[in-house]
Amino acid sequence: MCRPVFVFAVLLAAYLSDQFVLITCSIVQNYRPIIGILAQENLEEDLYAQGSSYIAASYVKYIEGAGGRVIPIRINQTSEEYVKIFNSINGLLLPGGDVDLQKSAFSRAAKIFYDLAIKANDVSDYFPIWGTCQGMQQLTVLTSNKNLLTLTNTKAVALPLTFTQGAQNSRLFKNFPKDLLQSLEVENITSNYHSWSLSLQNYSQSVKLKRFYKVLTTNSDGRKEFISTMEAYHYPFYAVQWHPEKSPFEWIDKPGMIHTDSAIRASFYTSLFFISEAMKSQHRFPLPSEEEKALIYNYSPVFCGLDSIFIQNYYFD
Repeated sequence: MCRPVFVFAVLLAAYLSDQFVLITCSIVQNYRPIIGILAQENLEEDLYAQGSSYIAASYVKYIEGAGGRVIPIRINQTSEEYVKIFNSINGLLLPGGDVDLQKSAFSRAAKIFYDLAIKANDVSDYFPIWGTCQGMQQLTVLTSNKNLLTLTNTKAVALPLTFTQGAQNSRLFKNFPKDLLQSLEVENITSNYHSWSLSLQNYSQSVKLKRFYKVLTTNSDGRKEFISTMEAYHYPFYAVQWHPEKSPFEWIDKPGMIHTDSAIRASFYTSLFFISEAMKSQHRFPLPSEEEKALIYNYSPVFCGLDSIFIQNYYFD
């Protein structure tokens, strides 16, 4: 926790300079960060399914590849159980998928963690959230209290990113190598597997979204311009409509699945950034035995076949 005098001084300076800043503390880094990945309902017919909910293993590898550890967050737990988990982990990843963003068990749990993260960060208890594809869409619904998504023709396509002015100096991108930023801008290396997007028009018409999120990149399906990367102004919340975790860890033979060196580097630098944010969190499990019991190492991924969009899944009851 930050000392009150320190926080007051920073807030006063921000107020006097008429600048909005993300308040962080000068604290010792946590080099054993644990990320909670939220499971979701298994809605599709799946011959390999061994439970009613799942987490794609590529998201787990994505976190582990940057030096983080993972615990699965099951759906349909109580609010009290989620509070305990929140106080034990150092960040939350909301993965891609295809569930209802307002009525599903996934959305209920996401809202609980979102609200907890807002309250924690408001008192300088640093807690980051990362949303990918459906996870980004879920964040927009939680922030605006509306579903403002629109259909786009982006089901299986790789695209370059169109950076907004100043985006390369954003928290997310400012430490990316210059050659990688150039690759992201000119090469078709970001994998898109979504039918719904937040159009730039709908974002611009939402006061809540405009005040909360800074747009970093956009894309177009040829008809509509949509937001592909964003970060919150005042909170360590980050979201991408594309799939950085797929390039190194998913192998379905479909358009949009890119395995070039620049695509894999983009995956690594996004995950490395998120883990660096999680290292600022000082949450801990009450006991080492509880931490050990919660980790994803206690579960085995299931091979789902080479023609599956997820090569491996973790399943939960």
